[in-house]
Order: sequence, then structure tokens, then C-alpha cells
Amino acid sequence: MIQKVIMPLLKPKNLILIGFVLCIVGIAMACDLNNLALSTLSKVKTITGNDVKLEKIDYSSSKAIDNSAWNTLLKKYVRENGDVDYQGFMNEKNTLETYLEQLSENPPSKTAPRNEQMAYWINAYNAFTIKLIIDNFPVKSIKDIAGNIPMIDSPWDIKFFTISGQIFDLNTIEHEILRKDFNDPRIHFAINCASFSCPKLRNESFEATTLEAQLEEQTKTFINNPSKNNISSNQLQVSSIFDWFKSDFTRNGCLKDFILKYSNIQPSNTTKLVYLDYIWDLNSI
Repeated sequence: MIQKVIMPLLKPKNLILIGFVLCIVGIAMACDLNNLALSTLSKVKTITGNDVKLEKIDYSSSKAIDNSAWNTLLKKYVRENGDVDYQGFMNEKNTLETYLEQLSENPPSKTAPRNEQMAYWINAYNAFTIKLIIDNFPVKSIKDIAGNIPMIDSPWDIKFFTISGQIFDLNTIEHEILRKDFNDPRIHFAINCASFSCPKLRNESFEATTLEAQLEEQTKTFINNPSKNNISSNQLQVSSIFDWFKSDFTRNGCLKDFILKYSNIQPSNTTKLVYLDYIWDLNSI
């Protein structure tokens, strides 16, 4: 599967294009223009034929998702702090696969209620991430599964599952659907990238009827977790998530405003914002 992603990129014309694009991306990211970098790299996927054809998804036969099996697995194999028992998931792989088949066959229509759509895509991202890990288990980090070039050969660009017949990757769910369609920065604390520094994997499924409360709780829990952020009266050291996706958090104010809205501790106005290094070790028990 990885070869299918990488080999088309090795053609001379694609290598030249990628080299040019990576120069642009380097400049963009240095200028804190992460969205521009992601957008540019997304164009590479389109040019090389590795993009997901979202316009071809067929919603006509989709049925309501029953998250009960997924909810049961989460309660059994995810601790309150978000640590994951991947061996436990492996022991019930058939149950997980049955749930994933349900997700694959029933994407919500774009006319479905907003919370129904968001809950579906968050659950899909998290459930397929679990599959990616257990299919490659044991592994020390999700980043060991593939390469390190964002939007090209990273673990989030492996096409290893389908939605309505379209071959998908995790980056498409995060950047092309959740971020682009819903414009809610709290999704960054709901999706889990199987790593220590990630927001914890919630040990229950996301549901349309409770989504608002779940997103608020996930955000508040993450910001006030001292293993993810260090916030005190004279200190504001925060996750790199706030750096990578700064534009998502600053649509309605500055970044500090967003963070302090959820923080139990209010640093002084002069406190300097510092981004912490991200730890990619697997979030396993």
C-alpha cells in the first residue's frame, strides 16, 4: 500500500514539482502559514492522482450509524486518561472491523444535521486510527508506520480504508472535511493521533445529541492537562497543536483568548506564549 502511494511520486516530473512545492512549504511554515503549506501539499496529491475523490461519495443508501459496539470497545480498552490497550482492541478485531464496515458503507449526507455529520467523521477518524495501529502492532510510534513528508507519505496519507467505495486516508478526514466543512477548532481535541501529546482518546463514542458538551469537555480537559500544557500565573507553555493550527483558533480573537477561555488558571497579560515539543510516543498502556 505504501509503495502505491510513493512510487508515482518518484517520476522525474513529480520530483521536480515536489521539490518546488516543499520550498514553498518551508517558507510558508516559517512564516506561520500552516494552512498555505497544507493547501499547497494537497495540490501535489491532486496532481499525482493521490487525492480522495470526495465528490464521488454516494450518500443515497446511507443509514444511521449505530455506535454501540464502538462505544463498548472504547469503554473496555481506553482508560480515563486516554491511554489505550491496543492488545485488547486486537483481541476484538472482528468487532472493530464490523463497526468500520458500517462506517464505510454509511457516510452522512451533507444535508444531514451538522452534529450528526461531525460525530460521524470524528468517530471515523478515531476508529480507523485504532485500525492503523493494530494492523502494524507492535509499534513505538504512529510515525514509524510510514514516511515523514506531510500530505505525501506520512501515516496520515496512507490509503487503507474506504468510505462509500472511495479509498481514504486520515488527512482527508481531518483537513478536507472536519476543518474545512465545520470550522470548529474544538475538533482538534476530539480526534486522536495515537500519540502521547495528542488530546486523549475519549472513552466513549461521539454522538450528535451530546456532541456540543463532549467537544467543550474535551477542549477544557486538554488545556488543563499538565502533561499537555503548562499553565500557571507566570507561565504559558502550550501544545504545538496551537502553533500548527493557529488560524483555526484565532478566527474570533487572539490565540491567548481561546486558551484562557478554557483554562482554570489565568496567567498575567505579559506572560509569553511558548510552544512545547510534541511527543509522538504511542499512547499505549
